[in-house]
Amino acid sequence: MKKILIIRFSSIGDIVLTTPVMRCLKQQLGAEIHFLTKKRFKQVVEPNPYIDCVHAIDKKVSEVMPQLQSIGFDHILDLHRNLRSLQVKLALRVPSHSFNKLNWEKWLMVRFKINRLPQEHIVDRYLATAVPLGITNDGQGLDYFIPESDEVDIATLLSGKNIPFVAFVIGAAHATKRLPAEKIIKTCQGIKEAVILLGGPGEKEVGQSIADASGAHVINTCGSLRLHQSASVVRQAWKVISHDTGLMHVAAAFHKEIISVWGNTIPEFGMYPYYGDQPDRNTTKQLKDLDCRPCSKIGFQKCPKGHFKCMMEQEEEVLKIE
Repeated sequence: MKKILIIRFSSIGDIVLTTPVMRCLKQQLGAEIHFLTKKRFKQVVEPNPYIDCVHAIDKKVSEVMPQLQSIGFDHILDLHRNLRSLQVKLALRVPSHSFNKLNWEKWLMVRFKINRLPQEHIVDRYLATAVPLGITNDGQGLDYFIPESDEVDIATLLSGKNIPFVAFVIGAAHATKRLPAEKIIKTCQGIKEAVILLGGPGEKEVGQSIADASGAHVINTCGSLRLHQSASVVRQAWKVISHDTGLMHVAAAFHKEIISVWGNTIPEFGMYPYYGDQPDRNTTKQLKDLDCRPCSKIGFQKCPKGHFKCMMEQEEEVLKIE
């Protein structure tokens, strides 16, 4: 049995996007799979049955290096490709393959709007990194596993409100990926079904203000649910509205119907909802004709142009659930 170390330090969405690699390696090669990440993202992969051991760091790979060196890996798949992962590869001195991050192509697109990006999803590029080991894409899409203790009782959460319900992921790491609150309110007001707002502690107050202004059918859970609990809500949702963020990829793992809303980032970066060979259930909402998009490959805390047209000009009726 080959021992393979997979490296992806962050973040939630990026880690979920690597899950087909683990599944294919385990099912097709019977390999012993180890995964190296940051401690705050360890929970994303710990329940994954295709991973035999998770190693986690706070900041430095030296925290786990003695343990990694004692295992005797046959191969490393570097799906992060940064200084930390290079340190691991240099220390372990075993054969490795590294993911192509397309930094040059992304820079051209952001800086000059010159599109040299391949028409290929990042999942397919992750899998291409592992192809030399003898795997093929099984077409089954993404994985996400929820511990039984984190499953949410939706009937209790909704307190008798309408089921089916819509999960609305209002959070995102960067402000330029998020719809303004007034846009979310108008969208929620146009939805007949119950709506559950999802986000982290940073969205707790704005989530409550959105719920208060939108109507009794909207419930704010931002900051009150753990990651797996939020994933459980997504799994049970009728449909999901989401910004370009981690729970969007979790929704795709459950093959949910998604309305993905894009601000400063673009799907062409290769991180739109991925369903493998399964039916594509994503509807992309974006303003394609803005000459300032994309302004970043990640995002900003405020629009660098000051107008935030990529989100301010999104039409609420376009986001309407049908």
